[in-house]
Amino acid sequence: MQAFRDDTIVVVGGGLAGLATAAYLARAGRAVTVLERAAAPGGRAQTTAAGGYRLNLGPHALYRSAAGTGVLDELGVAHHGGIPTASGGYAIDRGTLHALPGGFMSLLTTGLFGVGAKVETAGLLTGLARIDADALARTTVRTWLSEHIRHASVRSLVEGLFRLATYANAPGTMSAGLAIRQFQLALAHGVRYLDGGWQTLVDGLRLRAEERGARLRTAAAVVGLERGPDGEVTGVCLRAGEVIPAGTVVLALDAPAASALLPESTARRFAAAATPVRAACLDVGLSRLPRPRATFALGIDQPLYFSVHSAVARLTPEGGAMIHVARYLGDDTPDPATVERQLEGVLDRMQPGWRDVVVERRFLPHLVAASALVTAANGGVAGRPGPAVPEAPNLYVAGDWVGAEGWLADASLASARAAARMVLERRRERGAAAA
Repeated sequence: MQAFRDDTIVVVGGGLAGLATAAYLARAGRAVTVLERAAAPGGRAQTTAAGGYRLNLGPHALYRSAAGTGVLDELGVAHHGGIPTASGGYAIDRGTLHALPGGFMSLLTTGLFGVGAKVETAGLLTGLARIDADALARTTVRTWLSEHIRHASVRSLVEGLFRLATYANAPGTMSAGLAIRQFQLALAHGVRYLDGGWQTLVDGLRLRAEERGARLRTAAAVVGLERGPDGEVTGVCLRAGEVIPAGTVVLALDAPAASALLPESTARRFAAAATPVRAACLDVGLSRLPRPRATFALGIDQPLYFSVHSAVARLTPEGGAMIHVARYLGDDTPDPATVERQLEGVLDRMQPGWRDVVVERRFLPHLVAASALVTAANGGVAGRPGPAVPEAPNLYVAGDWVGAEGWLADASLASARAAARMVLERRRERGAAAA
């Protein structure tokens, strides 16, 4: 095995954040090793290939105008796919399907609510783009809804749209600033479902890192950090007993995993107290789509989601369909079997006869969409810790819970870029001081 030098940078975690961090650092000519505890990199961005079907871990969408696409473009990682629209979508309210208000005609014709509520919805959807989301960082979604929306039916619709934009079902604690910012991004340029699934991002980031010399070790679980008397990290301890010397360490992990390794610090306290965002997901591959036009539905009175991702992205063999059905989980802990039946019921309504054409099926009762909810109490995204860990000067963090930019994959990729820049700047400063 290649010897490690004192200036070696060790990135712990081979998900999107870790691979992007390594790609940036390797591009700058630094010696980088990525340690991934699993048998393959990717984390929650992995895609399972099964008989021509590509199954993401639940529904994944890449925001086209957010921070993540900028990082991918900088690193030269392709992200091809299709752009879903709200046109022809359904709203599910108390078991009844209505036209989802996604444009003038659907708002005019929907039976979801009456004339007064339609007028308020039209004004609200027009005005949302002009709201200063940052000013609402410390306001909860529930408070903002109650103070700014008069009709209860419109509040329910907007709460459902906020769930769609954030994957989170926590109106009593989530920052309204985050929810509105995500919805603004969706309105401005939409999202993309990726051809081949999110594994294409994992493979692309890995390629960019390795072609510049970064090394990836899988099945390398990190269980601790060694630190010197000055607080700096001197080595990374693997479960097998090996200690890897390191001049710089970046923990590119989710909040719980990072909190287990971080020294006592602001970052550790934040990570340890974080509330994960979860969803129950039923992913199904069909040999054909019984109702080709029924490709999207959003729960209004229930936190439900239905989307045929293969309607716009290449994820199946010719004629097949890939569908993700989900329930956004909140403070409640419903029985998984009950939730699975509920999601099957959504499929029954949207695609009757689906059971006869199932090719692939997977139920994930407690999928983690994000490892740290952005709360009003913490001041929105600005309340998250930055990449630097002052208590250990050569230790950094990256992930979906780090930095004041982005949410979900966008936060992972933006924090990776910020962490890499900080590492490079510190090394430049130390080099200048030594000279």
